[in-house]
Amino acid sequence: MDIDALLLARIQFAFTISFHIIFPAITIGLASYLAVLEGLWLKTRNPLYRDLYHFWIKIFSVNFGMGVVSGLVMAYQFGTNWSFFSDFAGSITGPLLAYEVLTAFFLEAGFLGVMLFGWNRVGPGLHFFSTIMVALGTLISSTWILASNSWMQTPAGYEIVDGRVIPVDWLAVIFNPSFPYRLTHMVLAAFLATALFVGASAAWHFLKGNKSAAVKKMFSMAMGMLLLVAPIQALVGDQHGLNTLEHQPAKLAAIEGHWENKPGEGVPLVVFGWPDMEEERNRFALEIPHLGSLILTHSWEGQFKSLKEFPPEDRPFVPIVFWSFRVMVGLGLLMIALAVWANWARWRGRLYESSRLHKAALVMGPAGLIAILAGWFTTETGRQPWVVYNVMRTADAVSPHGAIELGVTLALFVVVYFFVFGAGIVYMLKLIAKGPQPYEPKPEPSDAGSPGEPVATARRPISAAMHDRSTHFGDQ
Repeated sequence: MDIDALLLARIQFAFTISFHIIFPAITIGLASYLAVLEGLWLKTRNPLYRDLYHFWIKIFSVNFGMGVVSGLVMAYQFGTNWSFFSDFAGSITGPLLAYEVLTAFFLEAGFLGVMLFGWNRVGPGLHFFSTIMVALGTLISSTWILASNSWMQTPAGYEIVDGRVIPVDWLAVIFNPSFPYRLTHMVLAAFLATALFVGASAAWHFLKGNKSAAVKKMFSMAMGMLLLVAPIQALVGDQHGLNTLEHQPAKLAAIEGHWENKPGEGVPLVVFGWPDMEEERNRFALEIPHLGSLILTHSWEGQFKSLKEFPPEDRPFVPIVFWSFRVMVGLGLLMIALAVWANWARWRGRLYESSRLHKAALVMGPAGLIAILAGWFTTETGRQPWVVYNVMRTADAVSPHGAIELGVTLALFVVVYFFVFGAGIVYMLKLIAKGPQPYEPKPEPSDAGSPGEPVATARRPISAAMHDRSTHFGDQ
């Protein structure tokens, strides 16, 4: 395979995973949000929580469906585009994905129907339990997916026998060194993205003049969640960075744009700049002296591995890793600022009145999803040139397709994805634009004309049935 075909295979997978990841992220957050709303409804009987539940469950169902469809395509790509990887590491990644299906997918599928259609057909306790099980299923699903991906980042618990990976310790495989940090980071990112999504929806209605009690409650809950989760995410991200420094030093050096250590000097924090791969330096760099050492080594002159300590062929493409990380961190800081602003406005009694706050919340609506994508670009591009870190190179994992085949299929993916998922996203936005409405239960269908009609007729008195028949013949 030539370099163009390899690059196209990587772009194709990056495109499909970028589309896919936004839907599970919102699914994880909305499922938990729906469980909270239904729990508050059962506890307080406040109709606002019931109305919000029925408003958001429609958006959840559309988003859930798009997540399932987009995920199927990625599963097929392991066989079509990355067959050598599947042959080499399938004994680990295959069972982990199978566990996800056997636990999370079956759990979600088993209770999803009750959650979506059982509000008036089952008792409130069973329905609430179903909502909790769907929310739990989304978290279990993310656990298995992150276990598989984290193993590719920090492989453990395996041996290589006859050119294939063989698991020897499943606990070490699952709970590999980066797994706890990456799972926590991803779940919190999903909660943040959902809070911003919900908050932007409420802000849009505020700016349109809709300040109903349900919209106010929606905005209040979203901003409260943002204030709770955003600072925690910053702390988790810091710990994740220290874990990356220990287990993936080349990725961390690329994140920092750190090319070389100078004897006796601390490492500066490169705030902005353009990493030049050929000249091995940062152009137009804006640096803060010693701050890189303080953040990563907790000392004034501490040093860590630089990019020049790795062979050029073992370095990731630094510009993407460097800038995607800064996009993620920058958006995270804006999330914290929005949370502080909103809750300052709450304290002053201006949470529902400040149009500037509402405009800011609306603009920040997609920020959580953009930050997730930036984080994934940092993670996956920073792992290169390895598909399994320090074990298997990406160039050795890809199927032997030509550039033409990959280019054509990539173009088809782009067209189909933008058409299908674009239509789904537009439909979700239309549902959001309608806003929450007072819930009115739909009447149950009558027995007339249903498959149960012969049974219902059999229960009627014989004289009534004979009267109907005689009347019918008389009409003829």
